[in-house]
Amino acid sequence: MIRREFILAAAAVLSCVSLPASAQAWPTKPIAYVVPFTAGGTTDVVGRTVAQHLSTALGQPVVIENRPGAAGAVGATYTAKAKPDGYTLMGGTISTHAINAGLYKNLPYDPVKDFEPITLVGFIPNALYVNAQLPVNSVADLVALLKKDANVRTFASSGAGTSTHLAGELFGDIVGVPVTHVAYKGSPQAFQDVAGGQVAFMFDQLTAGAGLVKAGKLKLLAVTSPKRSPLAPETPTMAEAGVKDFEMVSWQAVYAPRGTPKEIVKRLHAEIVKGLKSQDARDKLEKGISMEIVASSPEELTALMQREIPRWAALVKKSGATVD
Repeated sequence: MIRREFILAAAAVLSCVSLPASAQAWPTKPIAYVVPFTAGGTTDVVGRTVAQHLSTALGQPVVIENRPGAAGAVGATYTAKAKPDGYTLMGGTISTHAINAGLYKNLPYDPVKDFEPITLVGFIPNALYVNAQLPVNSVADLVALLKKDANVRTFASSGAGTSTHLAGELFGDIVGVPVTHVAYKGSPQAFQDVAGGQVAFMFDQLTAGAGLVKAGKLKLLAVTSPKRSPLAPETPTMAEAGVKDFEMVSWQAVYAPRGTPKEIVKRLHAEIVKGLKSQDARDKLEKGISMEIVASSPEELTALMQREIPRWAALVKKSGATVD
């Protein structure tokens, strides 16, 4: 009897103790997946693909929250300040977790210290697009036109400080022509204005402008990867097109706020990697947006950031890129 009463008393005490999040059943409610750019862009496509597989694996809805602005800094800041309980994730990019560190003097978050890296999803080549009405059919033609006509020296991007912004700045620097940056809150809007003739050219993911190219509203001149893409084998690389020392490949990753329990990070990593290896993910990412899927370890993602942050800081300084 005494032993039974002791066990019941101990159980009562334990029931009042708040166990750490890592020891509790997780997840027990929907998970927010922050996409720091507008709907319809590459980061959104990646986020929805990851979210779909996580929802199935975890048995809870994974809800996309688009929080665009400031080259992803708005969404990244929100995520960094979120409660680290496993219910907030973020689709990070080369912009949010590498470029912004060297671009913004007072970035409201630290790309390394404020996040738990989960996995590098993969790499995506960019491409050079121009308005279809421009009298150019090659990169050399575009360079000649830019040098001749100051009225076409405008380029669009998915946001100030993004890799697409710096690609345009670097391009102008290498070919020796001053170009004017026109920033948008996402790729869809930027593409529409280039297609409509309000802006002359832009750099963005290879497949993002495929529909407008097919419709005859854009021309695809080159890819920024070191090798030609199997999705556009007839399109030359920037190096092949005569622009040397121009190689820019974007990347996508998944993060959680710093302090998220290790057990949860480990589970998230395992489930996301499993999802990325599925045929569905390969169809949407490899075939859909020309991504080279990596599905790295958290440590490999950290190592990538440690290489990329100083590299892009140097490029920002060389290009003279600025943000408001």
